[in-house]
Amino acid sequence: MKGIRYHFALSAGALILMAGAAQAAPQCGLNNGQKAGGAPIKVGAVVGKTGPDDFSSSARAAKAYFDCVNQNGGINGRPIEYLIEDDQWNPEVAGQVAAKLVKDVKVVALVGSGSFVEMGVNAKLYATEDVMSMASACAVSECFESKNIVSTNEGPLPSSVGAAQWAVATVGSKNVVCIGLNIPTVGHYSCGWTEKYMQSKNLKGSSVLLDPAAADMNSAVLQAVASGADTVLVNLPAGMAAGFLKAVQDQNLRDKFKWISSTPLYDRAIPDMLGDYWHGHMTVNIELTPLDGTGPDATNWREVMDKFGSPKDKRDTFSQSGFVSAKFFVNAMLKLDPAKIDRKTVSAAIRAITGEKSDLLCGPYYVGDADRHMPNHANMMATVVKGGFKVVGQCTDVASAYLDPIRAEEKKLGIAK
Repeated sequence: MKGIRYHFALSAGALILMAGAAQAAPQCGLNNGQKAGGAPIKVGAVVGKTGPDDFSSSARAAKAYFDCVNQNGGINGRPIEYLIEDDQWNPEVAGQVAAKLVKDVKVVALVGSGSFVEMGVNAKLYATEDVMSMASACAVSECFESKNIVSTNEGPLPSSVGAAQWAVATVGSKNVVCIGLNIPTVGHYSCGWTEKYMQSKNLKGSSVLLDPAAADMNSAVLQAVASGADTVLVNLPAGMAAGFLKAVQDQNLRDKFKWISSTPLYDRAIPDMLGDYWHGHMTVNIELTPLDGTGPDATNWREVMDKFGSPKDKRDTFSQSGFVSAKFFVNAMLKLDPAKIDRKTVSAAIRAITGEKSDLLCGPYYVGDADRHMPNHANMMATVVKGGFKVVGQCTDVASAYLDPIRAEEKKLGIAK
């Protein structure tokens, strides 16, 4: 995706996070205004809702879209029965709830999952049962290195490397310390590849990894200071990231570093949560496009959430991603004979997805039959300001050797990035 630039109808100083009134009714599926009443199609999701942070906004958005589809003809007359399970950030629970959905309920696919543990636990189950997971908030390496999982979000590796890449090119960062989670396929994976990126530029990188169950934020701040870094990359779930930044503020260390973050801090609630101290000082990576984008999908996402979601549902990047996954899933299902929809036909239809486009993404989406999937690997940057965010970097591909096999597969499939 190198060289891709999406230009939005925003002035240079415009805030990208302003609430806009819905202009039209949501557009979903067949969009015929008829309630679906046939035999339900069972679809599942596994999310990390109860635990260190709530990571369920992707599934909440997918549910809103599916509810809209069910009120607009369903899948050629058949409604989607959407079943969301909470893994509680617990690997054992993650395995149990996934087995329930896949083996007992016999869902035809999973859509909109978001978790820091479940994909690592369940990747083998999905492959063995040949059920596809169109995830939307992946955080572990297995999500991007598995035959049966594909996500619309990029995950922490491209998001973290993309943030560091921007900082090196734009604000002259020479030494980046990555604050992540001490989960091998999360923090070691994403912060580790960020270190490799810095080394590839003959610069310095290091990591401070926290125990998600008992994170000591003050200790993490001291370790960041001791690293000798000039830039701190916050690569944590939003709630934990806010806790870390509060510890920084308590010690008044903001001006000793440049501050960047991976995508979780791109949330409408964050500017007010962080407060004036951080306005203009924290720049966040965006894995999709701005929350107030004016394109058809950006507008429709907000309208779907307003009508079919809850006011308490987060309007963040992962919500956008859940919407996109649900939409692409529905598009694939509408091509099937509704009488012949089962796990086999659904898995084949998902693998056949190619060239799907959305103004919520920086490039085309595809699946294919490869052993790993990461169709989304270009991102943007936005600085936290009072009342919202200001875009400071347009869609740019991530410069990482990790993407070499992904790019080879794209070349094989003729996907233009």
